[in-house]
Amino acid sequence: MCGIAGWVDWRRDLSESGPVIERMTKTLVPRGPDAQEVWLSPHAALGHSRLAVIDLDGGRQPMVRTDRAGGRVALTFSGEIYNFRELRTELRSHGWSFTTRSDTEVLLNAYLQWGLDFARRLDGMYAFAIWDERTRRLVLVRDRFGIKPLYFAPVGDGLIFGSEPKALLAHPELSAELDAEGIAELMTVPRARTPGHGTFRGVRELRPGRLLVATDTGAREEPYWRLEARPHPHDFAGTTAHVRSLLEDIVDHQVVADVPVGTLLSGGIDSSAVTALAARALNGKLSSFAVAPPSSGSPGSDAWRPSPDGPFAALAASSLGIEHVVTDVGVDALVDRFDVGLQARDLPGWGDLDTSMYLLFETIRRHCTVALSGEAADEMFGGYLWQLDPGYVSHSSFPWMYGRRQPDFLLRDDVRRLIEPERYEADRYHQALGEVPRLAGEDAARRREREVFHLGVTHWLTALLDRQDRLSMALGLEVRVPFADHRLAEYLFNVPMELKRHNGTAKAVLREASRGLLPDEIVDRPKSAYPASRNDEYVERMKGLVLELLADPHARVFDLVDRDRARAMVTSELTCLPGPITAVTPAISLSYLLELNRWLELYDVRIAL
Repeated sequence: MCGIAGWVDWRRDLSESGPVIERMTKTLVPRGPDAQEVWLSPHAALGHSRLAVIDLDGGRQPMVRTDRAGGRVALTFSGEIYNFRELRTELRSHGWSFTTRSDTEVLLNAYLQWGLDFARRLDGMYAFAIWDERTRRLVLVRDRFGIKPLYFAPVGDGLIFGSEPKALLAHPELSAELDAEGIAELMTVPRARTPGHGTFRGVRELRPGRLLVATDTGAREEPYWRLEARPHPHDFAGTTAHVRSLLEDIVDHQVVADVPVGTLLSGGIDSSAVTALAARALNGKLSSFAVAPPSSGSPGSDAWRPSPDGPFAALAASSLGIEHVVTDVGVDALVDRFDVGLQARDLPGWGDLDTSMYLLFETIRRHCTVALSGEAADEMFGGYLWQLDPGYVSHSSFPWMYGRRQPDFLLRDDVRRLIEPERYEADRYHQALGEVPRLAGEDAARRREREVFHLGVTHWLTALLDRQDRLSMALGLEVRVPFADHRLAEYLFNVPMELKRHNGTAKAVLREASRGLLPDEIVDRPKSAYPASRNDEYVERMKGLVLELLADPHARVFDLVDRDRARAMVTSELTCLPGPITAVTPAISLSYLLELNRWLELYDVRIAL
């Protein structure tokens, strides 16, 4: 996996910029604890913090190669190229030789062979930078779904980049500032992040499926991949057979590593299917892991979680003959580490959802360096309420915002007038709709299905992938996401919902494709969301912390938030604060206010309105 950082400037000599690039790279040590190295040239400085997963001895970076004419090209790379073995074979047929077993060297030689067209050939999760000394050109590339993050910002006559905002903020010429758009991102569309928006003023995130090419005359960002609308050629049986074949190939490629591999296993169909395929590919040589936050109420009392995970996860592991490890999380841990997500994300996060996931990853890291996750299956196969319920689907904005009050409700009136949250949300929504591919002749209902799928993949999913990456890499754990595969997405984008809901069953295609791998009790289990804590003691303790915040006359969050409005909602017995996620959870809503204040203080954020 790893973390990357860099600085290019076409007018300034960066040969002596070692201390700056080392400081930027050092912020990424949790992402790559095995080695930190930098490479300097007159107009480019690259840094790399390595987590060794493939070719532990030979994959050191930044990696520099010379083309057949003697020109130098340097690469700093985070991620995995799953088809690197196939690409290496093809490159050898073109006369390229290799001195390592790493996918890094394959990536670099692929660029030297095919130029910018090489991005279309990649299968994997990745974010990387190439400095081409021959043309004094910087190339930034990010994977198709944004599994791996990559941020950049203009500085002087060049730009800086890094895997996380903290790397950019370590540069002496960039400070942490929040403008009106940044506030709108945090408070109006906290779940549906705008692709490319970096929240901090001046910072952008390279959009998934895009590359950026920068020279001394300017920079351009262009897509190298997008979904395409086509007629679907198969019936239900043909669809499930094709999906099963795809999933087998995807998982076979993603279990390749020179370190121990595990899986996240909740007992739902998504994680169980991945675990079953991984167990088969590795001949049972893997462990599975789950998390258990403090309980609240009776099983099934939460509409988002109609059944507890524990028995189903244990059943899946037992049926596959693999070890299963459960991380029990108590109230004290959730309260004491409420801002662990903030420090991993560099932004306010999702409260106990982040903390429990971090603690789960902490356990996994003691056993494995790589873990496979079932994330992205709901987006691909149609498992969410907002993809199925007519009220959500027909909503005139992002479907997951139907019937939900956003955190911008808490803003001071003067701040609300500046950011115009209703306009901001509408603009972002219509911008997103304008990118949805369409197929001539389809009726309005089918067009809406495509819109909902596309919105989910480009907005909702990116938030989940970002959370998973940042919390796992804060511990040096690489999490791979088999369902976030471009071949699978290209196919399922064109599968009508009537097939995805065959016989009225949500995610019917995935369930049927998994039948025979797992017990029927798991294949047919209704969706149960990742466990948010509604434990009464935990909620009351978080409420107490918010009441203390409300009493603090110097709390910075009230430069943005209306103190009286927040107090009235916190002290009401009938409601809770609006939060950053779709599910209504009092604790996460309370945490968001605490984290927003903590973020403003910890990152010394200047509000620039």
